[in-house]
Amino acid sequence: MSTSLSNNQLAALAARYGTPLYVYNADRISLQYEYLQEAFKGVNARFFYACKALTNISILKHIRSLGCNIDCSSVNEAHLALRAGFDPGNILYTSNGIAFEEIEEAAGSGININIDSLSNLEKFGKKFGHSYPVGIRLRPNIMAGGNLKISTGHEKSKFGIPIEQLDEIVLLVKQYNLHIAGLHIHTGSEIKDVAVFMKVAGLFFDLVPHFPELRFLDLGGGFKVPYRDDETGTDIQLLATSVNEVLLKLQTTYGKTFQAWFEPGKFLVSESGTFITKVNVIKENKTTTFAGVNSGFNHLIRPMFYEAYHKIRNISNPGGPLKKYTVTGNICETDTFAGDRELNEVREGDLLVFDNAGAYGFEMGSNYNSRYLPAQVMVRGGEDHLIRKRDVFEDLLRNQIELD
Repeated sequence: MSTSLSNNQLAALAARYGTPLYVYNADRISLQYEYLQEAFKGVNARFFYACKALTNISILKHIRSLGCNIDCSSVNEAHLALRAGFDPGNILYTSNGIAFEEIEEAAGSGININIDSLSNLEKFGKKFGHSYPVGIRLRPNIMAGGNLKISTGHEKSKFGIPIEQLDEIVLLVKQYNLHIAGLHIHTGSEIKDVAVFMKVAGLFFDLVPHFPELRFLDLGGGFKVPYRDDETGTDIQLLATSVNEVLLKLQTTYGKTFQAWFEPGKFLVSESGTFITKVNVIKENKTTTFAGVNSGFNHLIRPMFYEAYHKIRNISNPGGPLKKYTVTGNICETDTFAGDRELNEVREGDLLVFDNAGAYGFEMGSNYNSRYLPAQVMVRGGEDHLIRKRDVFEDLLRNQIELD
């Protein structure tokens, strides 16, 4: 199984489908999931793909074919999961500041639900009582993640019910005889240190006695993915060993077994993705050489939004001398992908590819500046398949109502 695409393969795909272009290697997704399964072999754990990272229906079907479950952040994602063939029992929906009607809609599909506010927990109790097992998302007041924008567990975060409101949660559970099946704590993304997950796991020891019907303990996701050559990801084997120790200790302490749940998103799809762009123009001044490509933050917003790093390669001139370039887009705002980046000599017409583009690339794209969203291609077993057509002009007008 090949899990990387050669420069020649990428160039051929660019010629066939045009640029800019998102390419996903399904075999890499398979490998990532197999790695998780092997690391957690013998551990009572369950994985749900956090599909907010990439929701293309063909990608979802591939992930389902691997035996993976799916985690959704909106009821529409849950409907996509059902459309992709996931069994309702294998779908997890974690709500976040949404109208209770959306939770009701999700419950109508019979999927697993986590609730993140006292208000909606009470409404759920009034509506369903003990009839529908549900999970509770807690905010642990733990700072973690690559930066503040992707940290979700700190004391000023909007996510989850603050853990200091445990007494209020317990009162609602008793008042409405709620069936609390799980507790969910997610602290952020890009978490390299296994100790962060263990700090979360440690909180469960004091929480478990309050919820006698608990069966799963959800530690969220956010596994670190290496974007730079000198970076390393989360030690998944160490995480598996540590989680197993916690589960065994909980079993000894409380005389019952619990299942650990995780929601990896970026971990499964990031390294599968490559974003191919073409250089429109080279501009030089006294201090900077700009390589302007036929894309912008309307296609890949992470560098501008998160100050995220993506490795960029010139696959048209891989043997050229190294020079420094500032790689920018064609949007009418500052949209710098990389500043003073050392690349093989770049010429107009060259193909620049962005690695690790499978997560939160196309998914966060837009039609800003009335520019088209790019096509998406999936390569599986060496065969390429178009899984989303490139926008055309009519797509910009779709759903608009044109008045005289």
